[in-house]
Amino acid sequence: MSRTPGTRAGLSRERVLAAALELVDRDGLKALSMRRLGAQLDVEAMTLYHYVPTKDALLDGLVEQVLDRSTPPSFDGDWRSMLDDYARSLRSTLLAHPNVLPLVAARPAVTPETLRTVERGLRMLVDAGFPLGRALDALNALSVFVIGHATSEVHIDTDPALPDLTEFPLLSTAARTGSGIDDEARFRFAVDVFLTGLAALGPE
Repeated sequence: MSRTPGTRAGLSRERVLAAALELVDRDGLKALSMRRLGAQLDVEAMTLYHYVPTKDALLDGLVEQVLDRSTPPSFDGDWRSMLDDYARSLRSTLLAHPNVLPLVAARPAVTPETLRTVERGLRMLVDAGFPLGRALDALNALSVFVIGHATSEVHIDTDPALPDLTEFPLLSTAARTGSGIDDEARFRFAVDVFLTGLAALGPE
């Protein structure tokens, strides 16, 4: 049986997606095309369709790549610790791949691998006593918050031109002392509040 050019080049879906992520990290989403991705992998663009049948499948695979990198190795143990680990890891991964953030924010997680991860998280929460609806709400709400926070960190000017703050003494003090302006501290505070509220509702 003859092998395809992709097989001869040692390609796999995972390698194609990893190369796509590398290309987007380097050159941005607008630079992503089957032609450029094929050139990076030293194969014809048509060869890639054996592994990602459409451009949409490629974009979904990029979302999968980022989410896979931010998933805890297991969902065993205390549910609060696991969700905390997930939130931290997701933020770190998104900040490491800012060019993919618009995709993660706009595209639902639909690949089988990503859905397996969601299923594992739901199973952990349901086994801890959370109703299925609340478990899904918790995972979605936490994910949306982390994605939104990471997006604001990437896009907000870190040194904006501010007006005279003498009219706003509390804001002026915050700007002078650094109170409440650290992204990491704000993120930790918000996640702690979210998890404390979820614990107060509690498993049923």
